[in-house]
Amino acid sequence: MSAKNQISVEIPQAVIAEVNQKLQDCRALLAPYLQGLTPQDRETLFKLGDKTVATVQKVKSYMDTNAEFIPSYMDKVEFLKDEAVVTSLNPLGNLATQLATDIGDTVMLAGSEAITSALFYYGSAKEAASKGIATAKPIYEDLSQRFARKGYRKTPKAE
Repeated sequence: MSAKNQISVEIPQAVIAEVNQKLQDCRALLAPYLQGLTPQDRETLFKLGDKTVATVQKVKSYMDTNAEFIPSYMDKVEFLKDEAVVTSLNPLGNLATQLATDIGDTVMLAGSEAITSALFYYGSAKEAASKGIATAKPIYEDLSQRFARKGYRKTPKAE
């Protein structure tokens, strides 16, 4: 029995190293401008989605044409800075999300194929060990630790 091979690539180590360096460079370039949040911050802040980004951008446009409605307690300069950050970082976030998804999908697919093949090898070593092939026994014993099932403890029912 063979497994269906859906991915067959070899990524040169030089490509991995170059991508890693470029991602590190991107992170370093943006680091002075990025802000981390605590889980509590994430929970309490207003969330900006597609509709609300459009609202912010529309308000920016109205502020240019109808400045009389800008309240005195609103900091227009800070609003414009915040809107500019959203507008400039959103495409980068989308690209990073796409890259992360593509990497995750590729790792999942290659990992699935790798563990399937590893299980084939394990099964072969197990069978060889059960037939008394001496060189298979230590391999099987070593690998079998990875597949040891943890026994279920049945707790006695209270009567």
